Amino acid sequence: MAANKEFALLCLGNPLLDIQAVGSQELLDKYGLKANDAILADPKHLPLYEELLNNYDAKLIAGGAAQNTARGAQYSLPPNSVVYLGGVGDDKYAAILKDAVREVGLRVEYRVDPKEPTGRCGVVITGHNRSLCTDLAAANHYQLDHLKSPEIWKLVEGAQFYYVGGYHFTVCPPAIQALGEHAAANDKVFIVNMSAPFIPEFFKDPLDASAPYWDYVICNETEAEAYAKTHGLANTTDIKAIARDIANLPKANTKRARTVVVTHGTEPTVIAVQGQDDVKEYPVHAIDASKINDTNGAGDAFAGGFVAGLVQGKPLETCIDMGQWLARLSLQELGPSYPFPKQTYQTSS
Repeated sequence: MAANKEFALLCLGNPLLDIQAVGSQELLDKYGLKANDAILADPKHLPLYEELLNNYDAKLIAGGAAQNTARGAQYSLPPNSVVYLGGVGDDKYAAILKDAVREVGLRVEYRVDPKEPTGRCGVVITGHNRSLCTDLAAANHYQLDHLKSPEIWKLVEGAQFYYVGGYHFTVCPPAIQALGEHAAANDKVFIVNMSAPFIPEFFKDPLDASAPYWDYVICNETEAEAYAKTHGLANTTDIKAIARDIANLPKANTKRARTVVVTHGTEPTVIAVQGQDDVKEYPVHAIDASKINDTNGAGDAFAGGFVAGLVQGKPLETCIDMGQWLARLSLQELGPSYPFPKQTYQTSS
């Protein structure tokens, strides 16, 4: 049930229930999993989720890259600032997922699929390794008619910022196009995260169709290089040059210059702005290696902090600092999580 409340930021992605637990080599062997790997589940893996829930001390997290970012943005913003859309099933996993997002204050409006189960990601932790086994299920069946339904489209119209996770290009490109077209026509902010190298490699056409609407693009260095190679850019390894080329692609809403943000692990974050030859670099927040608990979801956390800064109207350098601050917090948690009691952003400068 959608309320009349206007949310500043609307996010679209593929919701998953992350079920993570400390396991053993015996558990990995039982399901044919590798200690440090990420795969899509096939039928032999499906009992894993129940086993983790019933036989292990499992931690449940509202997962999926864009939902991680939505949680991070809401963590950094005032209550009731963010609403998240995606597809789930009509099952107990959806109920668990809704409880998990309710606990962190994120508003969700899921499309409920009557046939497909809720997407799940089983995470088996062994030492410093983690094995991820994902069943996309209902997350892979989001449909445009949900976005265009009167109660959901009212939320779209009320928002001023839109964030789309790159994995959704594999699910429902028409929904992404609808958000991009609305943003451009109404001078709102449209943000896309490339999310993985295979998106520009194997989903080039829907990605390119949305490109004229990009006000902000977030990617890491491997995603930037994959984009350069598949799009015939002159430079395929020079991150600064790639960022500048992407920034200067044709744009539908010429009132806003496109900004490209390329993260690079512990290397400086690269920022290119349309029409500007000067590509800037921002050093990342230093963190002692002994404090790093889990790198999973750090990129999603950066995007959450960065987008929160945009929503608050902060200068670009502050948005980057907010992203790095939240990523630093997430690195010290288990899984793509944020610390509670809730911490408040403080500039690093």
